Amino acid sequence: MFASIEQLSEKLAAAKYVADPVTLKVVFLAAQMQKPILAEGPPGSGKTELAKVVAAAANTNIERLQCYEGINEEKAIGRFDESLQRLYLSTQGGGAVVNWTSLRRDLHALEFFQEGPLFRALQCETPCVLLIDEIDKVSEQFEAELLEILSDWQISIPKIGTIQARSKPFVVLTSNEVRRIGDPLRRRSLYLRFEHPTVEREATILEKRSIGSDPELHTHLAGFAHALRGYTLEKPPSIAEMLDLAEALRILGARQISADLRDVLLPLIAKTENDRKRLTLRNGFESLVYDTLQYSRHLGAKQRPEQELTCAERRRY
Repeated sequence: MFASIEQLSEKLAAAKYVADPVTLKVVFLAAQMQKPILAEGPPGSGKTELAKVVAAAANTNIERLQCYEGINEEKAIGRFDESLQRLYLSTQGGGAVVNWTSLRRDLHALEFFQEGPLFRALQCETPCVLLIDEIDKVSEQFEAELLEILSDWQISIPKIGTIQARSKPFVVLTSNEVRRIGDPLRRRSLYLRFEHPTVEREATILEKRSIGSDPELHTHLAGFAHALRGYTLEKPPSIAEMLDLAEALRILGARQISADLRDVLLPLIAKTENDRKRLTLRNGFESLVYDTLQYSRHLGAKQRPEQELTCAERRRY
């Protein structure tokens, strides 16, 4: 997919993805070694986005299997289209002697098979990106069924047989740690740990991915995100939600978050009733605004050239 780390870095930057040096090298190794990446960490920390930007960087399509409790092979791999099989049967009459062996074989050909994302990923002519999202929600049995694909790059379908991959996809498995992923899958993967970004990195992300250019606003929002995630909310804000907040402030014509914007911004940052109550309790939101100003001032002072610092700031930093 990528000829060099430098090429990968350029393509990820063009896709507006802020990759640290370790992530950059692990993605390159995974592509060269044809190994899956297991991206694990809290919700909203950028795991799914990694698969999307790798697909954009490689100029290929992405096949996504969204996992959930109770998912089965039919959803993941595919199933036979019974209505199409019945239609085919209705055309095979006419009083002629039926060859049941041939008919059974015809009914279970790939022409009657509705392909799921795992099957489509292996049948791409050129390598695609296969995103297996939130794998921690599936059963251990389903997790074990993935091993054939990720080890041998083939897929077994009852009544059809074993189908070999036409190309080997770049695989990203994400986990929010609802349960521990089994060791066999971990052994086959390169592991990447994701956390919510630092204030500095989030400011850079907001700068690259927000509409318009307002470094002070991006620094302010990065400080606000850091303050929110330290506020023990049930649902801490994701990077995507902070991008939504940046867009909302742009539409409102606001250059920073203030206490009087609390009620209009709550729907963007408080996604549970308990979080909403917590942010409206006493001076909850006001304290967040105060912490935001401290974080953003600290970051702003670090980013300014030394000669622009005040005497007090030089003593502090």
